[in-house]
Amino acid sequence: MIESRSEVARLREQIETVCTAMHQMMSGYAITARHDIINRKYNTLGSYQDKLETLIGEEQALDIVIETYNRVVR
Repeated sequence: MIESRSEVARLREQIETVCTAMHQMMSGYAITARHDIINRKYNTLGSYQDKLETLIGEEQALDIVIETYNRVVR
């Protein structure tokens, strides 16, 4: 149980990092980021969400990804 909690924390941190990078690509100096790079970031978020689902369930994993995305990117 402790291992899965630390894995959840690690995945949350990675999701936050990807969202921060996406925010910078869409609003920072690299505002003209290529579509394929942004698409790769979305795919990465999806893979982290899939990993979270195995640990905490589909609904909770989706909530974490959406909350982090809305907080960081928007």
